[in-house]
Amino acid sequence: MPFYYYQGAYSNGEKVTGTVEANTQADAVVLIRQSCDTILSVREVHAQQKARDFTPFKKVDPKALSIVCQQFSIILKAGLPLVQAVDLVSGQCQDKVLTKILKQASEDVSNGWSLSYSLQRRAKLPTAFVETIRSGEETGDLSGAFARMSTYYDRMAKTKSSVSGAMIYPAFVLLAAVVVVVVIVTVAVPAMTQSFADMGSELPLPTRMLIGLSDFMQAHFLHLFLGVAAFALAVFLWSRTASGHMALAKFRLRIPVLGRIALMSGASQFAHTMSAMMAAGTPILQSLNVAGRSMSNYCMSHEILATIPGVESGKSLGECMARAKHLPQMLIQMTAVGESTGAMESMLEIIAEYYDNEVDTATARALSLLEPIIIAFLAVIVVVLLLAIYLPIFSMENAIA
Repeated sequence: MPFYYYQGAYSNGEKVTGTVEANTQADAVVLIRQSCDTILSVREVHAQQKARDFTPFKKVDPKALSIVCQQFSIILKAGLPLVQAVDLVSGQCQDKVLTKILKQASEDVSNGWSLSYSLQRRAKLPTAFVETIRSGEETGDLSGAFARMSTYYDRMAKTKSSVSGAMIYPAFVLLAAVVVVVVIVTVAVPAMTQSFADMGSELPLPTRMLIGLSDFMQAHFLHLFLGVAAFALAVFLWSRTASGHMALAKFRLRIPVLGRIALMSGASQFAHTMSAMMAAGTPILQSLNVAGRSMSNYCMSHEILATIPGVESGKSLGECMARAKHLPQMLIQMTAVGESTGAMESMLEIIAEYYDNEVDTATARALSLLEPIIIAFLAVIVVVLLLAIYLPIFSMENAIA
C-alpha cells in the first residue's frame, strides 16, 4: 500500500506531521482524522522520497523501550521538568537507537515542541507508544502514561521472548543437521567412493543411494543453490505484495501447533494494546486503529482495522468483530461482554493475561513435542549414514573370512 504524508493541527493550534499507510487518499484521510483535529495537506509519498524525507531507524527493542518508560515514569513522578527528564533518560539508556531518538527529542522539547510531536516526527517508534504519550500530555498524566507503556512493553517483550526462544533450539538443530549431511555427502562420501569401487563386489543399496546422492550434489550443487536462492527471493518479493502478505499471514495461522501460538499471540497483542490505549483515554476508533496496526499478523490486523467503519457508523465492536474469520471466539465474546457492561478496559486486561498464559503453555507444549520428533529425525539420518558406510566394510570382512 502507498504511504501518504500529511500536515495537520490540533485544536490548540499545534501543528503535526506524519505518514500513514492506506489503499487510497480517502482511506488515508479517515486514518489521519483520528490523529489530529484539522488536516492541512495530504500527499502520496513514494518509497524513495519517503526514505529521503525521514530519518530511518532500526526497530526498537520492546524490553529496552519498557526500561526507558519505567525511567521516565519514576523521574517525572519525582517532579523533574520534562526537558531534564529526557536528558537524564537519554544519558542512562543502553540502547543505541533509543539514545539517538531521545537526544533528538531533548533538543525538540527544549525548543518548545511537545514530546509526542517530537517522537512522531523524528523517529520510527510504535504508534501505540506515541499515541499513549500524546494522551498523557493532553490529560496531564504523562508519568502514568509512561508507567502503562512500561508494563505493556514488558509483557510484549516476555511474550516475544517466550515464542522466539522456543523456536531457536529446533531451528538450530535442524540447520546443524542439514549442514552436517551436506558436508558428509559432498566431502566425506567422494573420498570413500574409490575405496568402495576397489572392493569389486556389488555395494549394498543404502551405499549406492548415498553415492548417487553425492554424485548428484557434486554435479548440480550450484544449480541447487541458485534454485533455492531464486525461490527464497521470489517468496520474499511475493510477500511484499498485498496478496502475498495476506496469504502468508493466513498460512502462519493454519500451521499445526505453531498456528495456534500465532493466533493467541495476536489476540494478546490486540488486548494489551486496546487496554493500554483506553486506559490512556484514547477514543475507541483511534484505539482500534493503533491496536490493529500494532499486531504482527497481517491477517488479524486487517480484520481488526476492518471493524473501524462499522464502529464509526454506530455498531458495537463485538458485533463488528464477530464478522472476522480468524479472530479467536473467546476474544470476540469477552470484548462484547466488556463493551455491554461498560468494563471493556478491565475485561481486555483479563483476556490479555489469559492469552499470555496460553502462549506460554502452548509454547512449552510445542517444544516438548518437537524435541522427540527432532531426535527421531536425527536418529534416522545417523542410522542411514552409518549403514551406508559400514555395510560395505562388513561385506568385505565376511568375504575375506
